[in-house]
Amino acid sequence: MNISLPRRVLPVLCICLALGLPPAAMVAMAADTDANTFETRLPNGMKVVVREDHRAPTAVQMVWYRVGSMDEHDGVTGVAHVTEHMMFKGTPRVGPGEFNRRVAALGGRDNAFTSTDYTAYFQQVPANQLKTVMALEADRMRHLTLDPAGYNKEIQVVMEERRMRTDDQSTARLHEAMNAVAWQAHPYRRPIIGWMGDLEQMTVQDIRDWYRRWYVPNNATLVVVGDVNHAQVFAWARDTYGRIPARTLGERKQYEEPVQTGLRQLEVKAPADLPLLIMGWKAPRVNDPQKDIDPYALEMLAQILDGHEGARLPAALVREQQIAVSVDASYDAMNRGPGMFFLQASPRPGHTVAELEQAIRQALATVANQGVTESELTRARSQLRAAEVYKKDSMMGQAMEIGMLETLGYGWQADSLMLDKLNAVTAADVQRVAQTYFRDEQLTIGRLVPQPLDDAEMMARAKRAQAAAAQGHH
Repeated sequence: MNISLPRRVLPVLCICLALGLPPAAMVAMAADTDANTFETRLPNGMKVVVREDHRAPTAVQMVWYRVGSMDEHDGVTGVAHVTEHMMFKGTPRVGPGEFNRRVAALGGRDNAFTSTDYTAYFQQVPANQLKTVMALEADRMRHLTLDPAGYNKEIQVVMEERRMRTDDQSTARLHEAMNAVAWQAHPYRRPIIGWMGDLEQMTVQDIRDWYRRWYVPNNATLVVVGDVNHAQVFAWARDTYGRIPARTLGERKQYEEPVQTGLRQLEVKAPADLPLLIMGWKAPRVNDPQKDIDPYALEMLAQILDGHEGARLPAALVREQQIAVSVDASYDAMNRGPGMFFLQASPRPGHTVAELEQAIRQALATVANQGVTESELTRARSQLRAAEVYKKDSMMGQAMEIGMLETLGYGWQADSLMLDKLNAVTAADVQRVAQTYFRDEQLTIGRLVPQPLDDAEMMARAKRAQAAAAQGHH
C-alpha cells in the first residue's frame, strides 16, 4: 500500500489541547525522549534504534529499507511499490495473507508504505508480543515466497490501484505530470506507483531481483518505540534479524538535476469540478543539519503562508479577496534528492486561474520586498517547534520520525538540533529565501483544465472504488 506521509506541521492549538502542556513543558519532554533512546548495530550491519516509552503497554516496530522509487530505472517503474505488496504474500513458514492475520490475532495492526526515498513496514502490538512480530518481520526479510501465481494476481491489484488513485483522480494526474516536467534527469520525475506501461510488462523476476538486491539487513534500520527494555530488544534483534547474513549492496547511482534556466508550464485536461493551479519552485534540502540555514527558513515561510487559519494566503486569497476556495503551501526539507516548494490553489467560481496566479505572485512579492513581521515569525516558530514535539506523544509518530531521519542519513539525534535551528530563523532569513528561490527560472506551473465526466466513466469509476473497498489492504 502506498501511504502518503502527512505534512510535518500541525496547528499549535490542536497540539496544546492534545497534550495539555505549555510549550516549555513540551520542549522538556523532547529532551527526555532523547535520553531514553538507545542504538546498536548488529554484526550483519543492521542498525537498531530503541526508544523506551512506558506510558502505555504497547510497542511499535518499524523496519525501514533505504530504497524507494528513486532507485528504479526506466522500464521497471513501480517495482519498489509492487515489492512492498508482495511482502504480504507469504514465506514457507507464513502463508499468503497470514502475516496480517497473525498480527491481528495478537491484538495489533500492521501495514507498509513506499515513497521516493524509502520503503517501510510497521506493526503496533501489545508490548509483550513484540518478539513475535520481530520474528515474523525477519522471516520475510530473508525467505519471501515470490511465486508467479501470487505475483500475477497482485500485479492486477496494483494496476487497479493506479487506475483508482491516479488515473481517476484529476489532482493526482496533475501532480504526476508536474513531476515529470519539473525533473529532467532526477528519478523523482517517475511516479512511485509506476507508469501503467511498465506495470503491464513487469515480471516476477523483476521483483525477485529487487528483493534480493535491496532487502538485506545492511540496507535496513529497525526502529522500536514503546513499553520495552532496550537491552532486551537488542537481544531479540540479534536472535531474529541478526541471523540474516549481510550481502553486498549494488552501487547507487547519483543523479544530478541540470540547473533549470527558465519557466516550465504544463496543462492537464481531466474531469473535475474546479480548475487547479500548482506552482513549484526548486528549493534546497537539508544537507548539513548543523550548518544549513535556508531549508529551515523555507519551512518557516511555508508556515507563515499557510500554517493556520490566519496565515497570509488563506487570509488574503480565501477570505479577503475571495479569489480562491482553497490554498495550500507545502515544503519538506528532508529528502534523499532535491526539494521543491509547492503552492496549490483552486479559484473561486467567477475567477480564473490567471487571476489566482497573479494574486499568489503578489503575495510572494510582498514577502520578498517587505519581509514578515516579528509576530508572524513568533507564531510560526512556536507552531513548528510544537508540531515537532507533538510527535513525541505518539509512539507511531516517534517511530516514523526516527526511521525517516535514520534512513535519510541525518541520524535520529538531528531531531533536537533541527528544533533549535528552526528557533534560530530570523525575519531577515525568511525575506532572503523569498527573494532567492521564488524566481521564474526555477518555477514549474501546472494547470488543471476541468472536463466533463460522462455517465459511463462515472459508472466505471464507481465499480473500481467498490472493488478496491472489497479488496482492502494487504
